[in-house]
Amino acid sequence: MVIRRVLAPRIDFGALRRELGLPEGFPAAAQREADAAAATPPRPAADRTEVPFVTVDPESSRDLDQAMHLARRPGGGFRVTYAIADVAAHVRPGGTLEEETWRRGQTVYLPDGTVPLHPETLSEGAASLLPDVDRAAVVWTIDLDGDGATVGVTLERALVRSRAKLDYVGVQAAADAGRLPDPIALLPEIGALLAARALRRGAINLPLPEQDVEADGDGWRLVLRGPVPMEEHNAQISLLTGMAAADIMLAGGIGLLRTMPAPKPEAVARLRAAAAPLGVHWPDGAGPGEVIAGLDPSQPRAAAFVDQAAELMRGAAYTAFDGAPPEQREHGGVAAAYAHVTAPLRRLADRYATEVCLALHEGRAVPDWARAALPRLPEVMATTDRVASAATRGAIELAEAVLLEHRVGETFDAAVLDVDAPPDGKARPGRRPGGTVALDDPPVRARCLGDLPLGERVRVRLVTADPATRAVAFELA
Repeated sequence: MVIRRVLAPRIDFGALRRELGLPEGFPAAAQREADAAAATPPRPAADRTEVPFVTVDPESSRDLDQAMHLARRPGGGFRVTYAIADVAAHVRPGGTLEEETWRRGQTVYLPDGTVPLHPETLSEGAASLLPDVDRAAVVWTIDLDGDGATVGVTLERALVRSRAKLDYVGVQAAADAGRLPDPIALLPEIGALLAARALRRGAINLPLPEQDVEADGDGWRLVLRGPVPMEEHNAQISLLTGMAAADIMLAGGIGLLRTMPAPKPEAVARLRAAAAPLGVHWPDGAGPGEVIAGLDPSQPRAAAFVDQAAELMRGAAYTAFDGAPPEQREHGGVAAAYAHVTAPLRRLADRYATEVCLALHEGRAVPDWARAALPRLPEVMATTDRVASAATRGAIELAEAVLLEHRVGETFDAAVLDVDAPPDGKARPGRRPGGTVALDDPPVRARCLGDLPLGERVRVRLVTADPATRAVAFELA
């Protein structure tokens, strides 16, 4: 699902950058370190350049963290070979570049350009798994049985060479035509097996459409996309690797997990109560993830149900441990222990978690620089997560306000995704009821006042569109 509308004016995202305190460039010393690392790239002893890896990313991406190769195992099952950019091999512990990456925490994406975690000489150059060049990587080899269960895991530093930079749209078209490249020809089969196993575990995946702002000539366009199946299959490979990493760290008694409490029973009960009024069938014995997986989120009532289900996914955090395993060790959305290790070019935590996994797998001591980093990472990642989320939402809100600035008073078709619900169920005196609506055209999601019928289609009138405050609001027409 793709909806686009061109925004004629040139939008200045500079104010948003300043508001969030985003850095404009790298300190000279950090840039010199990155340039020096790029000029003398590491060459691991192990050579896996014979493996025909490919990358699958958004078309415009150049910070390529992951490359994969999928094959059948003799006797049955599958072998997933997953190469992850070896960022730790390029960043010197204790150096100015490492210090700067701690200040940034993660790459922040804005329509007019990224604020990268690492200088582009590394993130889009020497450390990125670009095609047709040798690159240092951490290679995970994960063997699966015929049902998709993990039966063996190895990892090593190795030299790799990607054969092609593929994108989601092209890969989906190739899959639909039955012409996937050999290295990922098994991705639909393996992805479906892993997704089915996840649902049986109780995992929850919210198929929320992605709203984005893209450059279009001298203007911008607001885009709404639903995930294509191949994108979901690709995500399963990353989840598989993250679960393998968590198992290694838990067995070794040290690491950094991505955690989230399991959905609370009362939250599941509230979601189940919302199912029937929204026309969603909830079979006996089915978990929330299984119910959501059977929905078409392009339909208003299903979209409202998925929006309600987001309440189940609260409390995500990074949890460091050194010794006894933490009390909270699983991720409720994954329904398993899980760690972030597959995006070190874009997330600081992945570099250190990967180093822990390598040491534990090889039976050696975790390097002091990685061990010392673990307890500091949760706070840094939480802070920079908030900044990255604020940047994404702020850019979309600004684009929505600019797009609608001259249409105040007009009416639009919309679907009601959410309605206000006081904790005690009692309306507040003097407070107007309202909720959240999603417009059909342009693809805007905003606050709307009125007695809104959840999951139904309505006509709404635009009452506010202010680029200065990035505010957009509607009322029931």
